[in-house]
Amino acid sequence: MAKRSLDIVVISDVHLGTYGCHAKELLKYLKSINPKVIILNGDIIDIWQFSKNYWPETHMKILRKLMKFMVEGVTVHYLTGNHDELLRKFSDMHFASFHLQDKLVLEFDGKKAWFFHGDVFDVTMQHSKWLAKLGAIGYDSLILLNSCVNWILTKVGKEKMSFSRKIKAKFKDAVKFINSFEETAAELAVEKGYDYVVCGHIHHAENRRILTEKGSVLYLNSGDWVESLTALEYVDQQWKIFQYEAKHFEEDLIEEGVLSDGENLKHKLDINVLLEKIKLTSS
Repeated sequence: MAKRSLDIVVISDVHLGTYGCHAKELLKYLKSINPKVIILNGDIIDIWQFSKNYWPETHMKILRKLMKFMVEGVTVHYLTGNHDELLRKFSDMHFASFHLQDKLVLEFDGKKAWFFHGDVFDVTMQHSKWLAKLGAIGYDSLILLNSCVNWILTKVGKEKMSFSRKIKAKFKDAVKFINSFEETAAELAVEKGYDYVVCGHIHHAENRRILTEKGSVLYLNSGDWVESLTALEYVDQQWKIFQYEAKHFEEDLIEEGVLSDGENLKHKLDINVLLEKIKLTSS
């Protein structure tokens, strides 16, 4: 697959370090694009549930690939979320082409875009963080169970199913929360004079114009890489939702770092080498 050139790509809610993370699929996606700017809009590494007992090689490859982008001169903005909130103590750290922030405002093609994770709108996060963390563990367990069931369904030739989507569909409060989240983000963006507001957090990809009493704004959400496997792409002055589909990706037989002449050599990218390169570019 030829690499697609993108002006901006927004990815959020990857949850590296959890069983639900689709790192293999995300890696294929990252290898298929050639972006100028990458915005990681929160919950990339799930520090809440991080365990040294579970950190697959595919999860490490995601970090290697992101670091390789930086070495190649791609600007990477890491915006903190609630699951990686421990990084907020290091906010506003800028290192070569890497920027760690809580929120971001960019102006391009004559329009302003406001990027932030969105957990500030979550009442549970603000007042009952312990309940939110408990829910995160329950959600990850549900995803793990769902993966096992889908494996069985695939073996017997039946269609996969999503437990969490079925649960959300049955509870009106879940739909009401999503709508309230989107409306609140839109209202604040209009008040601040932004043309776009870009969030993550709710694992629900969206691209729609929201009309408020004071004006309208294009509300965007990058979804997640746990269930929906989506990202936001900006190219040719338009925002689009990318939806991962396995049929569009050939089997990834060549490891990151293999020579372009097609030799079947496997070379693991050394993070220490990348760090050294980053130091040289920043000096």
